[in-house]
This record gives sequence, structure tokens and C-alpha cells, in this order.
Amino acid sequence: MTRLGVLVNPTAGKNTGRAVGATALTLLRAAGAEVVDLSAADGRGALERARAAVAAGGLDAVVVVGGDGMVHLGAQVCAGTDVPLGIVAAGTGNDVARALGLPVRDAAAAVERVLAGRTRAVDAVRRQDPGPDGSRWFVGVLAAGFDAVVNERANGWRWPRGQARYTLAVLRELPGFRPIPYVLHLDDRRLETEAMLVAVGNGPSYGGGMRVTPDAALDDGLLDVLVLHRLPVAEFLRVFPRVFSGGHLGHPAVEVHRARRVRLEATGIVGYADGERLGPLPLDLEVVPGALSVLA
Repeated sequence: MTRLGVLVNPTAGKNTGRAVGATALTLLRAAGAEVVDLSAADGRGALERARAAVAAGGLDAVVVVGGDGMVHLGAQVCAGTDVPLGIVAAGTGNDVARALGLPVRDAAAAVERVLAGRTRAVDAVRRQDPGPDGSRWFVGVLAAGFDAVVNERANGWRWPRGQARYTLAVLRELPGFRPIPYVLHLDDRRLETEAMLVAVGNGPSYGGGMRVTPDAALDDGLLDVLVLHRLPVAEFLRVFPRVFSGGHLGHPAVEVHRARRVRLEATGIVGYADGERLGPLPLDLEVVPGALSVLA
């Protein structure tokens, strides 16, 4: 790895991303790598710069410093190309990095992985119709139920910041939440149901260790589609915390389906993938085996 494009999210990990990024850049340059800083004032600018750099050629890899949101950005740049993605995990959740067995919040160890240059091909999920920002890939988990509703409300607020914003959004949404009518197309199967939560997992977890699809593997060519069917809110509150251990799979209201192609249909629901807003349903998704090469 001699010429690297690097993108840093300075606000990742409760604003520790800037320091982790500075350390990573210093270590990469000290090791003799030529570093092309592709960071920008916002995510859209960084995405445009990185795509242009990859299209121009000459990069051995693109390295992102941050959390799952930066991995998501890196996937838009590297998926479907022969340019590998390096990850210096510096976010709050870091679910994709953990699934890949990468160091978390350890810049030196992460840089060692990047410089070693060993690659691993993993699956990525392609959205058939890219959104207005050109986003069409994700790596980890797509949320499309109560969790996505909370995300959508929280992201509409400027205050409070951090985890408190999501906690408040849960408290605001929960009393009035009702099961969502869905139509799911899973390869050649069609399923109509009312559910509290639907998640599409290429990887096992989201939200900083919530193992919503714990048996999902990043390299099996399949998506795990979890459906938590209609429940009273009180029972939902008892089941949902089990997601941190994967114990929710034993509940009779939980089903997991496996498919290569998934279409999600529901009214008024916006999907979030890798913690990023992917767009309103319906969404047509397809897993692409080996679409992303990662330094792992």
C-alpha cells in the first residue's frame, strides 16, 4: 500500500475522529506511504472527491477513518471496483469493523492492517435505484421498522445531541407506535405481514452491538431478513433488549428469512443502512457476492 486516499470524519466517536485521523495520517506517512487527503467539509464533498480520485486511477486503496457511516461512504467509492477499502474504526458503534475482526479505536493497529495490504472479498448490498446523493450500496444492516422511525425523528432535531437525542426519540415514538403493514418480496416468495421491525442484514449487528441478525455472514452471498411480527407494545419492550445478545431469535414472533434479492414495501417508512439514511420504501435490494475488497 504505497498511495492511499484517506477520508477522515472528525466528529466520529464523539468528536475523537479528528485525533484518531491525525494519528493515522502521521503513521501512514512515517511508514513511507503517499497519502492523498480526500476529506472535505461534508460527506457529499468527500464522496465526490473520493470518487474522482478512484476514477483518475493511481490509488492502491481508499482508507476511511470513522464509524459505520464512513464505511458506508467508502462502500459507495470502492464497491464494484478493484480498489480495496481500509478501515480505521473510530466511531461509536463500529459494527462493520467488528464483524471484520478489525481493531477498534486503535489507530496504530488499524494502520498496520492497512499497510499489510492483505485483502478480503466481502459481499455488499446494492440498491437498484440510487438515491439523490448517489448512494446505492451498504455493508452492514438496513433498518426499516421502529428503529428506522426513531432514526428519522431523531435526525430531524438539532437538539439534544448524541445518544440523548435517540433516547428522547424513542420516548416520543413508542407510546403511539403501531405495527407497520409490510409487503416483502424474498427472491420468488411474497410475504404480507404487520410487524414492529424489519431488518435486512448483510452483517450481524448495528447500533453499536445490537445483534439483530446474528447469524448473517459478510461472505455467504445471502441476506438475513429479520421480521418481528405484530406485538403489544409492552411485549415489544420485553423482546427488543434481547437484540444485544441475539436472544430475540427464540421469540415466537420473530422470523428470519434468507434471500439474495429483497424488496421492502411499506408506507411512510424510511430505510437506514449502516446508520445512514438510504431512502423511503419501497426499496429493491440485491446482495452482490464479493463486491467489496477490504483490507482485513
